[in-house]
Amino acid sequence: MQTILGANGQIAVELARQLHQSYTTDLRLVSRNPRKVNPTDVLVSADLLDAEQTTAAVEGSSIVYFTAGLPPNTRLWEQQFPTMLRNALDAARAAGAKFAYFDNTYMYPQDDRVQTEDTPFAPLGRKGRVRAAMASMVLDEMRRGDIPALIGRAPEFYGPGRTQSFTNALIIDNLKAGKKPRVPVRDDRRRTLIWTPDASRALAALGNTPDAFGQTWHLPVCEDRPTYREFVALAAATFDRDGGYAVIPKWALQLAGVFSPQVRELRELLPRYEHDNRFDATKFTTRFPQFAITDYRTGLDLIRSETGHTPAT
Repeated sequence: MQTILGANGQIAVELARQLHQSYTTDLRLVSRNPRKVNPTDVLVSADLLDAEQTTAAVEGSSIVYFTAGLPPNTRLWEQQFPTMLRNALDAARAAGAKFAYFDNTYMYPQDDRVQTEDTPFAPLGRKGRVRAAMASMVLDEMRRGDIPALIGRAPEFYGPGRTQSFTNALIIDNLKAGKKPRVPVRDDRRRTLIWTPDASRALAALGNTPDAFGQTWHLPVCEDRPTYREFVALAAATFDRDGGYAVIPKWALQLAGVFSPQVRELRELLPRYEHDNRFDATKFTTRFPQFAITDYRTGLDLIRSETGHTPAT
């Protein structure tokens, strides 16, 4: 039995598909209101803030994947995320299960250095500090060695379905709606984006590779790192739109945060858009040389296909 905790998000949904397709049909999906992805999925309703419910949900599992998400609310992250992860780790230990933690890069320095698995944590804001503490919790578990654990870390998303990111919200969703794309901070800095189904497929591969445990892995990304100027041009052509776009300067986003709670919650990430973002996944691609990485053109074509897109008139 392989179990996904936090089973309703885009990463978890794709992970369930990949596990069912390539590894096992014996899947348990856990969240407060879980929904089936595959016909044979077993659904368990549990609140990960409740240690007993989490332990019961994980019982009998061989591998536990932690993909839980929360709305971008700093206080909520501080109050709930560490408890959810601690309960999940304790439950995996009680079940004698392996543990795969899906992580992001909020805790990394927001500058132009190449990001590798050895990059030191240097969070700039409260949400970054939460993610640093959570990653450290899993690293401590690795060092303790009671259960096999691994970290699969991803940079900013782009992708299908309900994928949530600056890139989807400001560029892809606007193009889908026939609106002008908007670019945060600068359009001449290189971005590393991960196609969300690739992230889930890679996490499934790691979870089912015994020698992957005890390590942190950067999940696979295209070696091509387009600027937002280049990405918008490619996306606009894919959606048959005009290539025009607007750059939202940092000061404008900071000002918008005064009035918009949603924008305010993202302000701590703005410095990373002032620099080239170079996320290196060489370790993964060396270990899994046959892993097929989705290029940007193919990813955007797939998003267009799922929307039933028609050209602008």
